[in-house]
Amino acid sequence: MIVIIMRWLVITVAILLSSVLIPGIRVDSLPTVLVAAGLLGLINVFIKPVLIILTLPLNILTLGLFTFCINAFLLKLVANFVNGFDVDSFVAALLGAVVISIVNGLANRFIVVRTKGRPANRDKSDYIDLEHKGDGKWE
Repeated sequence: MIVIIMRWLVITVAILLSSVLIPGIRVDSLPTVLVAAGLLGLINVFIKPVLIILTLPLNILTLGLFTFCINAFLLKLVANFVNGFDVDSFVAALLGAVVISIVNGLANRFIVVRTKGRPANRDKSDYIDLEHKGDGKWE
């Protein structure tokens, strides 16, 4: 639950930052940004994977850069549903998608998810940790 709230706050900060940096993106208030971030998170979970699969050949041809266009489309879609969150053009949405992706990527580098009491180790591949018990058995 904490991870979901942290990701929601990261998307909120990313949308706020993109509204400050990009002239074509405007946000009226903090509750508006929270609603927009929640809706963008839900759309990223349910609709984005379908769009990625449907546009896979184009994504392969552009070496994954078409994903930014998908993200821009989804940002414009959220702006259509949330009152007080405006994205003027597709170029503004594309630049906003780049800013949001950068902020998300930076946040993912610093957010450590704990699994079973141990922090997740992202640098090593999955492995099984065995200990020798001395009587010829490994556990």
